[in-house]
Amino acid sequence: MFCRLASALPVALVAAVVAANTANAHDFWLEPSALQVTPGAPLAVRLRVGERFEGDPVVRRTELLERFELIGRAGITPLFAPDGADPAGFGRAPQGGGYAVAAYVGKPTRLELDPDRFERYLKNEGLDHVIAARVAKRESASPGREAFSRCATALLATDHSDHGFDRSAGCLFELVPVAAPPRDPGKPLVVRARYRGNPAAGVRVAFLHEGDGKEYGAARADEDGQVEFVPDRPGRWLVKAVFMERAKDNSEVDWESYWASLLIEIPSGGRN
Repeated sequence: MFCRLASALPVALVAAVVAANTANAHDFWLEPSALQVTPGAPLAVRLRVGERFEGDPVVRRTELLERFELIGRAGITPLFAPDGADPAGFGRAPQGGGYAVAAYVGKPTRLELDPDRFERYLKNEGLDHVIAARVAKRESASPGREAFSRCATALLATDHSDHGFDRSAGCLFELVPVAAPPRDPGKPLVVRARYRGNPAAGVRVAFLHEGDGKEYGAARADEDGQVEFVPDRPGRWLVKAVFMERAKDNSEVDWESYWASLLIEIPSGGRN
């Protein structure tokens, strides 16, 4: 079965990514030690790759990092750890109150999949326009040559106030809450998908709960890039989406994709 990554990638990362893709899995998310945090308290952030909210650890690889940081009202602070570490980043919960964001921004990575696996991946992520484009150019029998970038974020509540819920990680493609996340189950969570700061209309956005890893409320973003979902239980929810477009000025790949994830927590009976 055909699956090839850029030869310059570290062997450990190649093994991790190939293993994930072998299972047709490529969800990537952050797992902070806490999402309801006390300002100034120690914080560890792990990286995970997998599917259905079940992931394998991803160690820190500095050469693949664009940015790994905490973004809060008081500013931006990097998350540090030795190369090869899991957790991949350590820091302290931001000061200033409201919501803060833990953000991992990765550098583009080349990936090549055989036609069948690439087609399954496109279908799973709702990338129908790419399937249609490949048919139109008679590329369906060709391998999928792609450069993917990751933007994984997690929303940290530092107190009872709601300001800062829409902090941007500054990614080309990202998922950002439109309003403060609900403090109780049964109330709507509205998320906007943005590409280069503009609404990413039509992108498929899905919601997964840590309890069972199933997708809930998967829907296409409207013309404002928004998707609304009503979580029915407390706990951690993972929001995910993939944006893909034809590569420009890049002879090594045919497509450029951006994988975004957002981790939030809905407390049981209101935020503590």
